[in-house]
Formats: sequence, structure tokens, C-alpha cells
Amino acid sequence: MKNIIYRNPNEVESFNIKRFTKSLSKYAKVSEKEVKEALENFDHYDNLHVSCLVEVGMKLIGKKAGDKVMKEYFDDHAEWFDEGKFERLRRITGYLVGTLDRWNDAKKAEESARVKHSVNSSINDAERMVALETQAMEHNIAYAR
Repeated sequence: MKNIIYRNPNEVESFNIKRFTKSLSKYAKVSEKEVKEALENFDHYDNLHVSCLVEVGMKLIGKKAGDKVMKEYFDDHAEWFDEGKFERLRRITGYLVGTLDRWNDAKKAEESARVKHSVNSSINDAERMVALETQAMEHNIAYAR
């Protein structure tokens, strides 16, 4: 990675890892080695948008100082993003989304009808089958045993 691109391709600046590491140290103690490891995925790029560096910074700060400090870091650098807000993304029915606000009725129905899984479920298999059948009947979906 050689250059950082800001608002447009003409606003280019050479990347300085020491300067980037120092800017992160305002929020959490991050070593230059940790920064290099986090940036390995971008080694094959000559140019990188500043928002990518902010995301790398968020990841490193989140590991060291937690979500509150990570959000503070993001808010201080939100100008490099279109919307400038912190949003949780989830994969729902094959789409990465933060909220369902912009989905049409059919997609919302598909989301509400999906089977929700959990890693550490305390429900036994018989109870799970009853719950799945009930959920399927509520949404008028055929459910095969």
C-alpha cells in the first residue's frame, strides 16, 4: 500500500505506518506490528481509501479498548463515510443489512418466516420440532417432518 485516497483520486497522500499507529494511540495502545498484521490484506493495493484505514483502526481499537472507545474513534473519523453513523450489519436471508427499513413486504415476510438458529440452545429436540411446526403454521408454510 503506497497511497491513501481521500475524497477524490486527486487527493492522494503517501501512507506512513508510524503516523497511522500514532493516531491510533490516542484511543488504545496499538503496536506497529499489530498495524502491519492488520494491513497485510491490503498489501497488493497501490491505493487505499481512507475509510478502509478507519475500519482497520476500529478493529484494532475494538480489540484493545472495547466498543465504546471504538465508537468514539469512528465518530471522530465519520466524515470519511457517506452516512457517518455506526451501524451493526447482519446477514439475513443472504443479504448484509443493518435494518429492514428499506425492504419490501415480501422480503420482510421471508425474514420473519425464516428459522432462527442458536449456537447454545437449551431447547430439546422435541420442543424444537413443536416450535418449528408452530412457526411454519403461523406463516402458512408447509413443514415436512
